[in-house]
Formats: sequence, structure tokens, C-alpha cells
Amino acid sequence: MGAVIMTLAPSFEILMIGRLLAGIGIGFGVMIAPVYIAEISPTIARGSLTSFPEVFINLGILLGYVSNYVFSGFPAHINWRIMLAVGILPSVFIGFALFIIPESPRWLVIQNRVEEARLVLLKTNDSEREVEERLAEIQLAAGIGNVEKHEEKAVWRELLSPSPSLCRMLVTGFGIQCFQQITGIDATVYYSPEIFQQAGVKGNSNLLAATVAVGVTKTVFILVAILLIDKLGRKPLLYLSTIGMTICLFSLGLSLSLLGQGQVGIAMSILSVCGNVAFFSVGMGPICWVLTTEIFPLRLRAQAAALGAVGNRVCSGLVAMSFLSVSRAISVAGVFFIFSAVSALAVLFVYMLVPETKGKSLEQIELLFKDQHEWQGSEVEMGDVEHLVQKQ
Repeated sequence: MGAVIMTLAPSFEILMIGRLLAGIGIGFGVMIAPVYIAEISPTIARGSLTSFPEVFINLGILLGYVSNYVFSGFPAHINWRIMLAVGILPSVFIGFALFIIPESPRWLVIQNRVEEARLVLLKTNDSEREVEERLAEIQLAAGIGNVEKHEEKAVWRELLSPSPSLCRMLVTGFGIQCFQQITGIDATVYYSPEIFQQAGVKGNSNLLAATVAVGVTKTVFILVAILLIDKLGRKPLLYLSTIGMTICLFSLGLSLSLLGQGQVGIAMSILSVCGNVAFFSVGMGPICWVLTTEIFPLRLRAQAAALGAVGNRVCSGLVAMSFLSVSRAISVAGVFFIFSAVSALAVLFVYMLVPETKGKSLEQIELLFKDQHEWQGSEVEMGDVEHLVQKQ
């Protein structure tokens, strides 16, 4: 509906109404899709499958760049309408798909529809024995047979006055979502033409080509993450991602401030931006959503994931809206030095507060946070990153 209204908008006000409706729909999708995929996926492939929303987000960004280039030759009063009209097609496809996909087995168990949950699990698991084990774990986590205990404390009240284990979950989930955005990825993607112009790239076609290169890089490396996330684990990829982003952001700041607008400065700037989005897509991009859907208890998962998504979107908005004004005050290079420092803090955050969840069921992860010693013992060594680099 939002895309239709934007496409046919006769005025700026109607265009903004359509944008608002589209934003509400995207917000629901960003929150619900990772939770649903995590709850319906088998443990062995959960990380890869939960990364798929990030894949299609990146593919959409890439198609946006390409459509800007393709439709730029059309008359100015019609090219942007065609671009917005293309967005109607995925929405229609998703609408039809909703009539086919099954309900989450964990939600069905909460509703005491256990047999329906078993049928859904049988569709996504090869072993009937594994299905029964997972169903028993879900029933235990959902509190079947002990419902009164969970009804004593409302979900939002529990989130506002959390237990120590839930507090650790909230710090990890909310923190990783915020770090994903305050390292400046959206500013890099949204304002890449301005960044390249600052570096010395001239001509609209050259700027568009460099921007498309960023989109292609981001999309390709998210596919790399899907291949590696369930083989190597979350933490090694997060280490590689945050350390690589720190280096690329710092080198971008150096190239913009010291190398000027020569060929070397342009090459370094494009390489640094593409490197930054590549490292982001390998780790912070998909894994932040995977972790947020994995770590919270079943009864709180939807609300806690929504809280993380809100933090993510608020940080994204603040960074995107403040980038131009801050860059005017301290220069574009200065902004990227700040992003580099924040990314360095993200490395420390991952080391201290993010446990490894690879190969664990959602119910086992909940127990992991309840046992503080085991939670801290789940740390992987920084040497695992060296193993990852060698493997790549």
C-alpha cells in the first residue's frame, strides 16, 4: 500500500504518507522475520537461515543503486515513480507467501496447539526423534504445566525489572543492535556519493558506478557470511568484522584528510568504503539479527527482539540525520575517525559480552545466560580469527 501511494502521489504530503505506511510495514518485517526464521529453523542451519533477511535487504539496496542508474535516463517527472513502482512487486509476492508458510512451532506450543507444532517441526527436521526432543525443550521453555509461574509477571514488567540472566541478555542483544548502527554503516551506504565526491570522484556516472560497486560488495559478502556462520561460529566472524571495520574506517579518515583528491586518494577511499561494507556484511550485518533472535527466552523473544530493533532503527536514524551536519562541523574525515573509535569499542563489547551460540538450541542458549560461569566460559579466543583468516 505504501509503495502504491508513493508511486501515485500527487503531492509531497501524500508521498510522505505513503513513506510512513511503507516504513511501518518495513518495521514489522525487520522485527518479525528474523524471529520467525530462528524459531522455525533446525539448530544446525539456524545462523545461515536467519541471515537471509539481511541478504535480501542488501539485494534491495543494490537494486536501488542499479535502478537509479537505469532509470536516470527517463524524464525527471516519471523516473522516480517507476523506481518506487518496482517496490510493489516484492510486497505482493510476500502477501501471497503468507498464506503458504507455517506458523512458528514455539508460538503454537504457547497457544497449547502442541500437535500442530509437532507437524511443523516434522517439516523442517529429518529425524522424528529430534522433533520429539525439540518439542520437549520448547514445552519446557514455554512453561507448559507451569503457566501460573509465568503469568505472575507480565512480559513488559519482566523486561523493565529483569533478573540478572535477563539483564545480561538485554545488554548483549540491545548493545549489539546499537553497535551495528553507530559504527556508521548506514551513513557510509546512504552518503557514499558525497564521500566519493569529497575524495575527488567527478561526474555523475562515475559516482553512480562507485556507489554500485559498494552495493555489489555488500551483497557478495553477506553471501560469504551465510556460508561461514554455522561452520565457524558467531564470535570469530564478529571479531573479523569489527576489527576489519575499525581498520577500514580509520584508513578512510586518513585518505580523506591526508591524501587529498588525487588518484591515490580516490583509490584508497573507494577501497576503504568497499572494505568497510564487506567486513560489516561478513559479521555485524547478519549476526546482530541472529543473536537477537537466539538469546532471549521464548516468552519474551518477540518483545525483546522488538526492543532491539527499535534501538537499531533509532541509532540508524540518528547517525543518518546527523552525518551531514557533523561532517560540516568537523569534516567528513573527522566523522570516520569517530566511527573507527566506536568500532574499536565494538571489538571490546564482543569480547566481553557476546557468548558463542553456534550449535546450541534456543532453549540451551537460554540456560547459557542463566549460568554466568558457563556464559563467560563460552568465549572464543582471538586466535580463532587467525584460523578463520587462514580458512578464507
